[in-house]
Amino acid sequence: MAFPENFITELTDRNDIVEVVSSYVRLSKRSGANLFGLCPFHSEKTPSFSVSPDKQIYHCFGCGKGGGVINFIMEVENLSFPEAVEFLAKRVGMPLPEETNDRESRKRARMLALNKEAARFFYSQLSTPAGAAACDYMRQRQLSPATARRFGLGFAPDSWNSLTDAMKEKGFTEYELADAGLVRRGKNGGVYDTFRNRLMFPVIDVRGNVIGFSGRILGEGEPKYMNSPETLVFNKSRNLFALNLAKKSKCGYIILSEGNIDVASLHQAGFDSAVASLGTSLTPEQARLLSRYTDQVIIAYDNDGAGIKAAQRAIGILEKLDLKVKVLRLEGAKDPDEFIKRKGPEAFRKLLEGSENQVDYRLRQVTAKYDLSVDEQKVDFLKEATELVARLPGTVERQVYAMRVAAMAAVPENVVADEVERRRKRLLSSARRAEDRQQARLDRAPPSGGKAMHYADPASAAAEEGVIRLLYLEPGLIREPGLPPPEEFSSPELGHIYAAMLEKLRRGETANTATLSEALSGEEMSLLVSLLQKPELLNRSGQSLRDYIGRIKERRDEAGQAGDLRALANRYREKKGYEG
Repeated sequence: MAFPENFITELTDRNDIVEVVSSYVRLSKRSGANLFGLCPFHSEKTPSFSVSPDKQIYHCFGCGKGGGVINFIMEVENLSFPEAVEFLAKRVGMPLPEETNDRESRKRARMLALNKEAARFFYSQLSTPAGAAACDYMRQRQLSPATARRFGLGFAPDSWNSLTDAMKEKGFTEYELADAGLVRRGKNGGVYDTFRNRLMFPVIDVRGNVIGFSGRILGEGEPKYMNSPETLVFNKSRNLFALNLAKKSKCGYIILSEGNIDVASLHQAGFDSAVASLGTSLTPEQARLLSRYTDQVIIAYDNDGAGIKAAQRAIGILEKLDLKVKVLRLEGAKDPDEFIKRKGPEAFRKLLEGSENQVDYRLRQVTAKYDLSVDEQKVDFLKEATELVARLPGTVERQVYAMRVAAMAAVPENVVADEVERRRKRLLSSARRAEDRQQARLDRAPPSGGKAMHYADPASAAAEEGVIRLLYLEPGLIREPGLPPPEEFSSPELGHIYAAMLEKLRRGETANTATLSEALSGEEMSLLVSLLQKPELLNRSGQSLRDYIGRIKERRDEAGQAGDLRALANRYREKKGYEG
């Protein structure tokens, strides 16, 4: 283990799981001792993500993920075990003890070092004759050398192996390059550079690590933008381009743009809080990342159909996190970069100051769909507009926008206000029914959640789960005679969990979600937490353990006998065939 047990125990004691999870998920008490919220690991409309203050564990009844506070940080921050421990230690001001070498940690460190060297290589290419095309492109887009340095922009030569050869000289292997997504394997078994003839944008996380790359092709070709694939250190749905710079801004809001060039142009013009998603629409994970650094987001997407659609989707994701959302109304330009070039930074600043709040923006989008001089379309407009207003949380807010809708449609205010409140009651009633159904589903749901484990031998696996559960709840049972070896478990997953627990308990250590976090995979930890949800009578724990062990032995013997019978039958068939 990379860290002493007493350090891990103190770390988890000082990082209460409710406090840690609450910085990512809005939790509320619904029933019993547990808190519930929307799962941060999958999309859902009604909360199925449970946190137990007593057990210091989390469990999602929807997707099945579960674990302790260390596992939560590993999952939500995409960190290795040592990195999650360091993250939580910094959170509470605990100094780290000396660590032993950790294989995955070394691998991550090596990949980050490789990415850093690759970024240096790409940047150096701007000064070579081969990089002239990239420099010309940046001049066309009016990106200054200072901006190139600030963002670490570079150039991937139009070559099959220039990066490969340069990184090999630095001591990196083809395997490491492929693992980092910097090369691809050809049909003949060799490798070739992933990025070729592209303006390169290093993707840097909030800790300052180069975790991947985004490359824009120079000239014609597809794809126009190419991002690094998912790697040990890079997950595009959990990172934002330039957030490492935007988090330092003092302006009080973050500008959410669509492209890397837009972001670089905005920073160059003095708008240092601009970020962009990495080739995808805004994800819930990216929204949660934003919420750690600001309470206000201004959406500055392209002024086209795709941009409007993406803005609508982003609004829905951001408002769930109680972020104040505004939308930039670009006129006379297709994107922020073009607007600044045409009208200048000061005009863009005024545009920011006059940006619409998300309700105004959505109401304007609804209005644009209808001709209010036609009665039939006016009715359709009122239906859609009152539905929008009914979803607003504040009473005063609903009244103000109801008055505006009434004025737009030239109908009495009380008519619109009544319709808004009628729809509001219907929405609340529907939400309550959905929550009741969800609660009933959670009460009936198997503890394994949405991804139920399928065992080859369910009867034996049930007993194996019982052994693990009892040892977890009553560690003293490790002294009971007759504990089976892990290889006798019918389920490899349960066998590995059991083996990890035995190793710790036999050394006199604690075996819980914190101390097992390094030894178990995320799936195995989720399985452990799910089986801990099942009831277990502890007033006769010794006898229960012996019963479980007996059932495992019985199933093993039955399987052995069945195997012997099958072998005998096969030999008989073979003999009959020979004689025939």
